[in-house]
Amino acid sequence: MITDTQTLLKNAHRKYALGSYNIANLEQFMGLFKGCTESQAPFLLALTDLALYYSHPKLLESMIRGMEEIFPDAVFAVHHDHGNEESCKRCIQSGFFSSVMIDASKEDFETNIAITQRVVRAAHEKGISVEAELGQVGGNEDTIEVKESEAKLTDPDKAAEFVERTGVDFLACAIGTSHGAFKFSGPTNLHFDLLSSIQEKIPNTPLVLHGASSIPADEVQRITATGGKLQGARGVDPSLFIPAASRGIAKINIATDSRLIWTRVHREYFQEHPESVDFRVPGANFTQEYARFVAEKNHHLGSAGMAKAFS
Repeated sequence: MITDTQTLLKNAHRKYALGSYNIANLEQFMGLFKGCTESQAPFLLALTDLALYYSHPKLLESMIRGMEEIFPDAVFAVHHDHGNEESCKRCIQSGFFSSVMIDASKEDFETNIAITQRVVRAAHEKGISVEAELGQVGGNEDTIEVKESEAKLTDPDKAAEFVERTGVDFLACAIGTSHGAFKFSGPTNLHFDLLSSIQEKIPNTPLVLHGASSIPADEVQRITATGGKLQGARGVDPSLFIPAASRGIAKINIATDSRLIWTRVHREYFQEHPESVDFRVPGANFTQEYARFVAEKNHHLGSAGMAKAFS
């Protein structure tokens, strides 16, 4: 069942976090829907600009409609992740997305507000909700490239002003995570005190955590054993998700973990079967591995079993 992002977030807010899974191909679609159906978890299917044009938006739309038919018990909404003003408005006009994210966080405060205001006006006219970002989550992923020295934590007072002036529906805040596989050079450092302060200033606004893949150590080790160069890659301890949700994080983005599993499955398969040229075998293996990962992730998020509230 396709529903809207706002409904999913309101139901989750301060109780659990929705997994917002960035995907782009058939095997990811199948694994995501299998994993969320098995764990009975509502979720967001997130598409970046690169994902939309990795194939074609119309093809992705057809795949989503197909998944809805194949998995009638799935409860989800379709979200556009990390768009610019042009791509957000394009997705708004498509009529297929229930929410868009305008990421003008690299701009100064007033410019970020002005861009976000324009996207909010266009989206709300169509009944579509909007996510924006204040502060800057560091790291590299898709079109995002923010040096560690440029990353900025979210200021609670600025967050309150930003939400009031833009009318944004939910806010991505920077509390210490980063995009990509190499999130922390030292200890995992999520600023829960800052998160609590932000939510106190905007108590009715669900918050979003970007850069929150866990980068499982066993995946890194197995990729390294097959020739990969990921030594030092580290992510967010999944035991931190529920404490984050209780402090207002209602949506947690997951992207890099999926890519790690994809890389590991294909590296291992073709190393063990150098004579093979059939991508369908590791593709099917990935679907099952990703479904298992998603179901486990939903338990860590607290969203497992919550889809029944929408039946």
